[in-house]
Amino acid sequence: MKKPELLVTPTSLSDIEPLAHAGADAFVIGEQKYGLRLAGEFTQEEVKAALDTAHGLGKKVYVAMNAIFHNDKVADLEEYISFLKDAGADAVLFGDPAVLMAARTAAPDMKLHWNTETTATNWYTCNYWGRKGAARAVLARELSMDSIVEIKENAEVEIEVQVHGMTCMFQSKRSLLGNYFEYQGKVMEVENRRQQKNMFLHDQERHNKYPIFEDENGTHIMSPNDMCIIDELGEMIEAGVDSFKIDGVLKSSQYLVQITKLYRKAIDLFVQDEDLYEEQKDGLLEEAKQLQPENRPLDTGFFFKETVY
Repeated sequence: MKKPELLVTPTSLSDIEPLAHAGADAFVIGEQKYGLRLAGEFTQEEVKAALDTAHGLGKKVYVAMNAIFHNDKVADLEEYISFLKDAGADAVLFGDPAVLMAARTAAPDMKLHWNTETTATNWYTCNYWGRKGAARAVLARELSMDSIVEIKENAEVEIEVQVHGMTCMFQSKRSLLGNYFEYQGKVMEVENRRQQKNMFLHDQERHNKYPIFEDENGTHIMSPNDMCIIDELGEMIEAGVDSFKIDGVLKSSQYLVQITKLYRKAIDLFVQDEDLYEEQKDGLLEEAKQLQPENRPLDTGFFFKETVY
């Protein structure tokens, strides 16, 4: 049985080594100019250092370039991809076809992961982008377990699935927070999201608090709960899903290390002894719940929601 990759998004360069020792196999890093909703900001110097550290530990590093690029940024893409090629990046995440075109010129051998956040919902589309050059498709978070298994059974590319963390519910390219404060007559600079961890939209009717932040890519509203399926990994492992992702956006370094350890244990248990995993999976879920902040309950996301046509 193939063991899936455990992929984590670190908050900073100093997270790489602890997360590697905790059991992470690969990392997604980058800077907000090119990547969407990263757990931390990595300058080019930090990207180089992260690659050196991770490769020294036998781990992989993927760099996010999955933002939507307007014409004023397109000219920078080839230069950044050339930098990543020289630095030794293991893959580049892309959603905008402009990145694919730039990679064909700047680094035709670069491994590409197709990640549009929401539109990877069927195996035909995944295979289409595979024929265009993508080696992996990052599936949308709004898919059921049955849909994920069906996609993997028919996919000609690697399949990545998020198994833990928050989900983006809404993004606008506009500076909605800044406009709101300006409308209120308040001169307030919206900080970089690494410092901005306590801003919420409060839905009184549903009794939910939605984390919200603003960065170079606009305004992002996140889910009120964190998904967690540490006790439901078996079906996807058996189907051969290639990568399980822990999303670290708005999480602390300490939290990520502990959650990574739990998922490492869960994956290894299932591959080595499925019966033992079945015995211990409820305990693993309870440990995950103990790590959660009070305002971040766990749920199973869309994995077991019924699809309505």
